[in-house]
Amino acid sequence: MDITTVADDLIVLHDGTTTYRYDDLAHGTPYEFHGQWITTLDRPHGELLCRFATVNDVHFGETECGRIDNHPEGPIQRSAPGEAPYPETMNRGAIAEISAMNPWAVFVKGDLSQDGQLHEWEAFEQHYRGPFDGRLHVVRGNHDAYKMQSGYDGDQWVELPGVSVALMDTVIPGKTTGTLSAQQLGWLDAHAAESDRPVIVMGHHQQWTGGTPDSLRGENYFGLSPDASDGLAEVVARRRSIVAYTAGHTHRHRVRTMSNAADVPTIEVGCVKDFPGTWAEYRVYETGIMQVVHRISTPEALLWSERCRHLYSDFGIDYETYALGRLEDRCFTLPLR
Repeated sequence: MDITTVADDLIVLHDGTTTYRYDDLAHGTPYEFHGQWITTLDRPHGELLCRFATVNDVHFGETECGRIDNHPEGPIQRSAPGEAPYPETMNRGAIAEISAMNPWAVFVKGDLSQDGQLHEWEAFEQHYRGPFDGRLHVVRGNHDAYKMQSGYDGDQWVELPGVSVALMDTVIPGKTTGTLSAQQLGWLDAHAAESDRPVIVMGHHQQWTGGTPDSLRGENYFGLSPDASDGLAEVVARRRSIVAYTAGHTHRHRVRTMSNAADVPTIEVGCVKDFPGTWAEYRVYETGIMQVVHRISTPEALLWSERCRHLYSDFGIDYETYALGRLEDRCFTLPLR
């Protein structure tokens, strides 16, 4: 049984496709559910100012889950005849749950599509634009620009009650790897210097930190290039308004510390499209910001994501552990600086 979500008032466990949800709990309090002791998160002091959500790696148009290049190994999962395409199943579940929260904003951190095709972007828009409209803020990922497309490019500064979000375009068209230019870092630096509220920076590619297993420095690093990652860390060290960088791309949940003295977290949020199938909520209080990762729990989504627990096992990869990560990598509070 997985403890999938812990908040200041909520605990959720999953046993396969069965969901156990416990609401209206006391914050900072230990509870025993199904033989496991779980402590709710402490609630930051002050008023709850807003709640917003993020998704990434939604991959409309993908038809094979778990494929690596042209290798026949897997296991490779596909929607069965008569089933809806699995990206639609997973995203419909995420949208329904996020809509129930009535967020101030929804941020999509890239890989809207499998290959940046117009019909894939149209499917994304048909699913997300109607429910969220002007609250929706989108930036591209590497899968959206492999053929040098420019849709959803550019950086955005979004101000919400109690927090600003810098949604940054980390894509190098035609490449899997990512970067931030000197101009982009200057843009972030200038906005953060003038911000009257905490700032969360978001992008598609995860940051290089130099720690295991990212110790090899090189331009072929799978995420944000080491030079760009160092540049981002330098801006964060200068601007105490910035409290975190959060990305997608790796299809996992992980938290590390930036490579500077600022002790600011660099966060990865798992994908929507397969196991465990997640989206992240942010609760903005006067004295802290809580990240709460939710596993998409519609019956159809759970049936599909359970089929994806053991992706890549033919390659000796423990995808279940990799993708889910530790509970403290999913649910925690970001202190203000």
